[in-house]
Amino acid sequence: MNNHEIDYKVFGDDMQYVEVELDPNETVIAEAGNLMMMDDGIKMETIFGDGSSQSSGGGLLGKLKGAGKRLITGESLFMTTFTNVGMGKKRVYFAAPYPGKIIPMDLSQLNGKVICQKDAFLAAAKGVSIGVEFQRKISAGFFGGEGFIMQKLEGDGMAFIHAGGAIHQLELQPGEVLRVDTGCFVAMTSEVDYSIEAVGGIKTALFGGEGIFFATLRGPGTVWIQSLPFSRLASRVFAAAPVSQGGGGKDVGERGIAGVFNLFND
Repeated sequence: MNNHEIDYKVFGDDMQYVEVELDPNETVIAEAGNLMMMDDGIKMETIFGDGSSQSSGGGLLGKLKGAGKRLITGESLFMTTFTNVGMGKKRVYFAAPYPGKIIPMDLSQLNGKVICQKDAFLAAAKGVSIGVEFQRKISAGFFGGEGFIMQKLEGDGMAFIHAGGAIHQLELQPGEVLRVDTGCFVAMTSEVDYSIEAVGGIKTALFGGEGIFFATLRGPGTVWIQSLPFSRLASRVFAAAPVSQGGGGKDVGERGIAGVFNLFND
């Protein structure tokens, strides 16, 4: 086993955070900006890539390769490690970036690999590799909502990803097909076949409100679906924001009945 073994607890309902418990010399890696708090005795360090090359003696070339993979996915070249350098168990906490759920994934129970949307990764045990997954079908790259590249998490340790709203985990049987709005796709195990299909009927495509393409997931394997993609949440917030704040709504705000009268006077 190459990954550090970590214990964890997830707290909260719609605004979750995860507590990671580290034994002495154990390390967890995370995206910059996901830290919530940590015990005294935890050492933070910025590293190239995901740290998996350092743990396997990859040298400078391995570090640059790991950093390059992250750059391709649109993420930072750097990640942050949190190592217990004290005596006894120490705890570090990571918070979800927007309302939704944190999904713990034991990669040793998922054939060592999970493919997810490129901004889903939250944290993982040191030794988990965070790389890129190129879609084999060019249509998936152009129309898949998440672009031609998605992230892949590989190893035999714990990883934590985040998704918006409620999460639906589904076990697809061999040959079973699930069609999903491209933005609602979160993650899948490596054996799931993923492609993009056009919505049938020009009226459906233009006026259906669900976009022109959807993702087709074919079993066997496990898939995770989110009910509220961040892009959908952001578009609703923008539409409701007052024009004076750069939004698409009217300057009525939350001023109660006075705002209603001002609306009629506009």
